[in-house]
Amino acid sequence: MTTVRDRFWLWGHVAGSHNSGWELPATSRMTPTEAACYLGVPGVVMVNYQGEPKPPYDQHALALSSLDHVVWSIVGDAGRTSPQEIVRVRDLATKFPSIVAVIMDDFFHAPKPDGSLAPISPDDLTSAKSELAKCGRKLPLWVVLYDHQLDLSVAPYLERCDVLTFWTWRAENLARLEANFERAERIAPEMPKVLGCYMWDYGEKKPIPLGTFRRQCEIGLSWLRSGRIGGMIFLASCICDLGLDTVEWARGWIREVGSEPVPG
Repeated sequence: MTTVRDRFWLWGHVAGSHNSGWELPATSRMTPTEAACYLGVPGVVMVNYQGEPKPPYDQHALALSSLDHVVWSIVGDAGRTSPQEIVRVRDLATKFPSIVAVIMDDFFHAPKPDGSLAPISPDDLTSAKSELAKCGRKLPLWVVLYDHQLDLSVAPYLERCDVLTFWTWRAENLARLEANFERAERIAPEMPKVLGCYMWDYGEKKPIPLGTFRRQCEIGLSWLRSGRIGGMIFLASCICDLGLDTVEWARGWIREVGSEPVPG
């Protein structure tokens, strides 16, 4: 039986990644594995942030191998990537079967003079998927799309991806979550989707009102129950030991709803 908890993920960064620049109330020392255990979720989306972790990644992957499933970034924050990074993650997945997919963070940007919208072209995405498959199994390609990117011509890129993760950058825009998610569905109607849930308002560098966060989670759960989305991601591991209202509420809520069955 597949449960709600099986469809929950934690966005992971190296411990302390957000200790500066986001006006958080304290500094964090929690690792992604510790944070996943604290929240009670079985999966981590491990994403390179400001060059961390540095390769080789084996020690980080070893710690995460105690979890049921892991997604590893081939594109990190600010769209950082390289052909070498794709090969590194391919080789990592060969060693660690807990890695079940890869993700591209901060993938889309404003159009450049050559018309490109992302650090990897649609054709090169196809090549990247072939390279990743050399690990001996398919690694589905997840991609981040923000609410403020819905007007970009992203469809040719999404056609090469396998899972769309949808994020609302500023908490004030969660009031339009349903309408914006419908727009994402129209852009990629056949593509499986996962709802990203920030536990801090990174767009405004301040707390998310608990009522706003709770509403987002409850909408996500209703979509999960109906099969409209395939999962939810909570961001991020490196704020889970700061005593934030959103984190503590999410922890209790996950305990409450986690054992419910959902479509498999």
